[in-house]
Amino acid sequence: MSTTQSERLRELLEPLVASQGLDLEEIAVDSVGRKRVLRVVVDSDTGADLDQIADVSRALSAKLDETDAMGEGEYTLEVGTPGAERLLTEHRHYLRATGRLVNFQLTEGGELVARILKVDDEGLDLEVPGVKGRKATTRRLGFPDVTRARVQVEFNRKDKKDMKEEEEA
Repeated sequence: MSTTQSERLRELLEPLVASQGLDLEEIAVDSVGRKRVLRVVVDSDTGADLDQIADVSRALSAKLDETDAMGEGEYTLEVGTPGAERLLTEHRHYLRATGRLVNFQLTEGGELVARILKVDDEGLDLEVPGVKGRKATTRRLGFPDVTRARVQVEFNRKDKKDMKEEEEA
């Protein structure tokens, strides 16, 4: 039996989020002054648009209203998606980050910034950007070699469409 409020909320809300075609990534209950805020983070392989967020928010609100999972006090429900610089903690997060630049903290010490090319059950195939005019190199990194990984924001990132157009030109 779950003991923490977050675990009980996850058990209650996860099936509802899944029925909306989304993954429940995170639940947090925070106190803001005298009010409580229930933050729910959802995502999917294709992301979540505003309509999906609104639909899941209404469904979660209705479910919470019919239970006492949040107790008697007043609270605010916030439903959103992971931020741009999300931590990669699950296998599906790495899959969703394919093509993205990621900062890896390595178990052997140090860090590596590389683009995820491919993900399998054992680890990642990466492209390490070249430095000072050198060509990019590839590297294999096993999941046990990673202590922490975070997606990096790229302001001038070429998406797949741009790269395909360049290849065709």
